[in-house]
Amino acid sequence: MQNKLVLTEVFTNALPVLEVLEQAGFEAYFVGGSVRDAMLGKDVNDVDIATSAFPNEIQDLFKKTIDVGIEHGTVMVLWEKETYEITTFRTESTYQDFRRPDSVTFVRSLAEDLKRRDFTINALAMDKDGYITDLFDGMDDLNQQVIRAVGIPDERFGEDALRMMRATRFSAQLGFDIEEETVLALKKNTALLEHIAIERIQVEFIKMCLGQFKQKGLAYFIESNLYEFCPGLKKEALRKFSAILPSLDNERQVWTSYLLLDEYDTNRLNAFMKSWKLSNKLIQQVMSLFRSVKFRMESSADVLYIYHLGKELALETENILSYLQYPADSEAVLSIYESLPIYSKQDLAVKGKDLLELTSAKAGKWLGDALNHIEEAVVLGKLNNSKQEIITWAKQHTLIPETDKH
Repeated sequence: MQNKLVLTEVFTNALPVLEVLEQAGFEAYFVGGSVRDAMLGKDVNDVDIATSAFPNEIQDLFKKTIDVGIEHGTVMVLWEKETYEITTFRTESTYQDFRRPDSVTFVRSLAEDLKRRDFTINALAMDKDGYITDLFDGMDDLNQQVIRAVGIPDERFGEDALRMMRATRFSAQLGFDIEEETVLALKKNTALLEHIAIERIQVEFIKMCLGQFKQKGLAYFIESNLYEFCPGLKKEALRKFSAILPSLDNERQVWTSYLLLDEYDTNRLNAFMKSWKLSNKLIQQVMSLFRSVKFRMESSADVLYIYHLGKELALETENILSYLQYPADSEAVLSIYESLPIYSKQDLAVKGKDLLELTSAKAGKWLGDALNHIEEAVVLGKLNNSKQEIITWAKQHTLIPETDKH
């Protein structure tokens, strides 16, 4: 693998930032994932910059800066409508919480900075001319498609236990094997994951499950027993889950499919998802998808079911059914959806105010009930979505309170 790259646009756009630092007498390099991905020929959307300049020196050099993590040496620089995170070379002390260093020491040495990074393929630095600094044979590991901890794996995982999840995630995203000594350290240090916030674990878990080589990453996740320190995950269910994982393409499908395969009942769904600190919006989506798959396992799709679930979740339900080897019919569901007279209550030809104008009664439960009855009748084709027809129908079915208003 060449030790010099032709810089793509995302790097050339950032060159003036490096040049400002270098003209002031400091070293500056592109580092980390952007360099790794560029060497692999992947698209790079943003870059990280490391420098020998200390945070206050960075702030003095640039007019517009934001302190995003200045205690750890990171300053965000605004340049030509772009933002760049610039981090001072640093060494780190002990890690009593297995995630954050007790203290950070800023240094002027690139070599000292690269020594603290997680994996060799991420411990690469590139200068403004595209030349690569590789102190830990990261380029060889890229060429051999290997994920290897920098230095002693036990020490790297002891410093930051989340790196264990990152190892399986990189395997899932890149399709790389995890090197033997690094795998042994994963198995040995699994329990350190207890010290990591579940929100951080969840991010890495989902990235792993949605990677291009997701089955490979999940295999390492299971083999190393990392799942034992993740809420509610079980080995047997994960093995079944692995079989359908390649078909899943978003987060709600991941959670729904796992919960179905682990045979969760609806009463325990919320507790499981809360334990993973999922957002309320995602929890509602997973609950809806889980229940719809359960419903479809025993019943056919009907008009009201598809209307209330919506096109996206209804089609995802059919996909999950097929992955689980249950009868599914996406074409029929799509046909029913596209023939619906309305897609939401907002599409009704009457609003609540229209019904209120027909009576002197005040708004109350009757109004919501009336609109629900009208909505269902329109969806089922029993009533045309016409304002006058709806009003006549509502009166015939005594949905509007009788008053002396004419």
